[in-house]
Amino acid sequence: MLSYFANPERFDRLARTLIPWGWGLTLALLAVGLPWALVVSPPDYQQSESVRIMYVHVPAAWLGLFAYGALGVSSFVFFVWRHNLADLAARAIAPFGAAFTALCLVTGALWGKPTWGAWWVWDARLTSMLVLLLLYLGYMALRAALEDERLAARSGAILAMAGLVNLPIIKFSVDWWNTLHQPASVFRFDGPTIHASKLWPLGVMALALTILFGVLVLTRMRTLLLEKRADALERARERRLEAESREASQ
Repeated sequence: MLSYFANPERFDRLARTLIPWGWGLTLALLAVGLPWALVVSPPDYQQSESVRIMYVHVPAAWLGLFAYGALGVSSFVFFVWRHNLADLAARAIAPFGAAFTALCLVTGALWGKPTWGAWWVWDARLTSMLVLLLLYLGYMALRAALEDERLAARSGAILAMAGLVNLPIIKFSVDWWNTLHQPASVFRFDGPTIHASKLWPLGVMALALTILFGVLVLTRMRTLLLEKRADALERARERRLEAESREASQ
């Protein structure tokens, strides 16, 4: 299965098919979800209109975690099986995962000010999310700092896999420590604690942003593949010109 999807030509055909559909679904879901979340859904009886930040904050938090999990899995596949497409996936995922994590932190601060009376507290959940952002930035910085592409890929994969330990800390931080951040209210054994009037638009927004993330990753992977092909053609052209130059000088 891994070898089947590791073929760049096969991946490119699949991506070209999925990307237009992904954009269409994203736009359709946002056209429904945004007005539903920002206008139709009722305000909270305690938080009033500020609760609407939830419809961006919660999906952004979910995608920050999901993206890092995907980054770690892609890095593991590359590290063990040396599938170059897995490394391209990791490179494509990192900036979007960082963007959603940063969006989570920013919207959390905007939500925290009217709710907690502070933009930021060194809460276990907030601090571990900040560490997640630093892991994304560290991964991208490490990849950019090393000129040897293979060394950069292996070093980045090791860092990404090591950072996976932070995911359960983020998930269970509200259970392990006494924090200001509320515990899980959607994915619970006893069912969601959010009223359906807020749960449904939240689900639509989460699905829209998840599909958007997938489309962006596929698009960036195709771009990176094209860049690698262009580099390979340029190197081949340079070698050919050098060979022709040597033949002409003899």
